Amino acid sequence: MKRILAIDYGQKRVGIAISDPMQIIATGLTTIHSKDIFTFLDNYLTKENIDTIIVGHPKRFDNTNSSAIKYVKPFFNKLKLRYPNISCILYDERFTSKIAFQTMIIAGSKKKDRQKKETIDMISATILLQDYMNYIKNIK
Repeated sequence: MKRILAIDYGQKRVGIAISDPMQIIATGLTTIHSKDIFTFLDNYLTKENIDTIIVGHPKRFDNTNSSAIKYVKPFFNKLKLRYPNISCILYDERFTSKIAFQTMIIAGSKKKDRQKKETIDMISATILLQDYMNYIKNIK
């Protein structure tokens, strides 16, 4: 089976997570600078068998797009054009950053570690991916 890649796209940083080949477990991969995302993807996609890329869709409580959509949507459109053989999906990312932060607290992370936004972005991408995989498992 092919893997799924998840992207928590931000203006400064991009959190990235990857599934196992059976698409059961999501694992944080890395956090990179936004300007480097396509260089990273070009390299990574030549090494790994990816059939789907999930991109966090920033939404508000009322299900409308948040202001961050003005950065995410152009990235998402460019992603689809650049990798036409890979399914690209926008998937609701509400609360992933808050859940990531809470997860770090529960796991006993020190306050200094919880302030590292890179870690929160990577964990957010992992939560996004795990949620997506649980969703697709339940609709099959």
